[in-house]
Amino acid sequence: MISERAGNYLLELAKEAIAYYLGTGKKLEVPSDYPIELDEKLGVFVTLNENNMLRGCIGYAEPIEPAITATIEVALAAAFNDPRFNAVTEDEFEKLDFEVTVLTKPEMIVVAHPDQYFDEIEIGVDGLIIQKGYSRGLLLPQVATENAFGIEEFLEHTCMKAGISADSWMDESCDVYKFQGQIFK
Repeated sequence: MISERAGNYLLELAKEAIAYYLGTGKKLEVPSDYPIELDEKLGVFVTLNENNMLRGCIGYAEPIEPAITATIEVALAAAFNDPRFNAVTEDEFEKLDFEVTVLTKPEMIVVAHPDQYFDEIEIGVDGLIIQKGYSRGLLLPQVATENAFGIEEFLEHTCMKAGISADSWMDESCDVYKFQGQIFK
């Protein structure tokens, strides 16, 4: 995972990227002086909340880009391209609470029987990705805690996020992955 200093830097960078875009209509360039550890490719999500209600959340589950560039991209996507919401406006920018979650690389949970998922998933620590065919859903670790989900509910809600039936996690054609997240707010 990354240092507290680097995580707080990403949090401020996400805010700056959105503010810059609101002011100029342009994407913020990567600053020249940032913690070197942010060159590492990491999964990153940016979550925006307004009055404790979700306002946007987009990210990369896989470590496909350096954290420094991924944060700028997903911050802009969360603010302006989350299909669940209208684009963030200048007026509401000041009302937003920001959260950056840095992810470990997802690892498939291999089980002989679906009941074994209960021994492999820890609420409040693990996030989930469930994939069946071309359908894929992801829920960050904090989602289970914030919604007081048990493991079964967490699995079901991740399936629903994928657009598949809530009990699909019990199907052997369904792949379940877990990852951990480091949250900065």
